[in-house]
Amino acid sequence: MKIAVTYENGQIFQHFGHTQQFKIYDVEGERVVSSMVVDTNGSGHGALGGFLADKGVEVLICGGIGGGAQNALAQAGIKLYGGVSGSADAAVEALLAGNLGYNPDVKCNHHDHEHGHEHSCGSHGAGHSCGGGNCGH
Repeated sequence: MKIAVTYENGQIFQHFGHTQQFKIYDVEGERVVSSMVVDTNGSGHGALGGFLADKGVEVLICGGIGGGAQNALAQAGIKLYGGVSGSADAAVEALLAGNLGYNPDVKCNHHDHEHGHEHSCGSHGAGHSCGGGNCGH
C-alpha cells in the first residue's frame, strides 16, 4: 500500500491544493518499508488527485482540503484522512497503529472569501490550523 502526506519541512502541510511536495510511504503489512519526497511540479487542487493516483497512492493524510479536491480523490479511489497536523512520519505511524486523530468532515473554506489581507494558506500563525474545521477568519 502507498500512503501520501502533504509535506513541508517534515510536517503535514495544511492546504492540500497548494502543496508543493508529498511524502509517499511504501507500506507492507503494518510497517513502512521505504519513503520518498516528490514534487508536485505546480499541479494544484483537482489535478493533485490524478497526480497521486498515477503514483499508486491509496491513502492521503493532509490538513485542510476543499470539497472539489475531496471529490477528485474519491473519484481516484484514494481514502482521505484530513484535518491532521504535526509530523508527517508520526501521522503515518499513528495510522498504521490504528490511532490517527483526524477530522472526517474536514473543510477549508478559503475559497469562500477574498484572499488578500494578511492571509496565506501555507503560512498560518501559531495556534491556527487549516485542517481543524471551518477555517473562517
